[in-house]
Amino acid sequence: MTMTDPIADLLTRIRNGQRAKKAAVTSPGSKMRVGVLDVLKREGYIRGYQVEEIKPTITQIRIELKYHGGSPVIRHIQRVSKPGRRVYSKIRDLPRIYNGLGISILSTPAGVMSDNEARAARVGGEVICEVF
Repeated sequence: MTMTDPIADLLTRIRNGQRAKKAAVTSPGSKMRVGVLDVLKREGYIRGYQVEEIKPTITQIRIELKYHGGSPVIRHIQRVSKPGRRVYSKIRDLPRIYNGLGISILSTPAGVMSDNEARAARVGGEVICEVF
């Protein structure tokens, strides 16, 4: 069965895992998912992740979730750009999430990065999701 939106699937797995107080969740592997997880790890929203090879061409990602004082570090994670409606943003129009306390994750020509990194690199792109 094919999946129409793998990034939304990843975000839902993270959201559901944190609601169930899981230590880790798994997701099918892809370069875009690894890029999003790299940003989440750099910004301190997850502990880490490992890419595991199940078969020679099939990979799986094990994501270690992060909690602070028993509550999840990620309070809000939402997909912005969807397959039916892509959302692009220029550098000056990048949204500020919760007045700068949260981040937007963007897919840019320079790779997947947070909104702060995109501002520093002076590059815009597709707004994948927002995290707080």
